[in-house]
Formats: sequence, structure tokens, C-alpha cells
Amino acid sequence: MSNEINESTQKDFTKNWVNSSRFLFYLQLFCVLAFVLGGCYRLYNQRYKGKPEVEVQSSSKYNPEYK
Repeated sequence: MSNEINESTQKDFTKNWVNSSRFLFYLQLFCVLAFVLGGCYRLYNQRYKGKPEVEVQSSSKYNPEYK
């Protein structure tokens, strides 16, 4: 009877701190990795696509041209 109780406490997540800490470590590692990869993917999708063509008034240029 005590052998059955001992086996069940070894298999229990809350009683066996070695298995639970290993599981929590890998869960935390997976969450951080997913967060970093998700952030990189979001930055890649929202990247700067290039220099837009903007029309600037001739009077506001570095060498202004007045009419």
C-alpha cells in the first residue's frame, strides 16, 4: 500500500519538484522564444518599405526658388 502511495506522489506534478521545475523551465523557454520570434515577425512585416516620393514646395527647399 505505501509503495502505491510513493509511486503516485512521484508521478504527481505538485509533489515532484524535479519534474515540475523542468516542465516550468521548458514552458518558460518556449514562451520567451515564441514572444521573440513573434516580435521579429511583426517587425519584419511592418518594416520600412523605402523612400516615398514627396512633392516639396520650391520655396521651402534648401536653395529656395521664388516666383
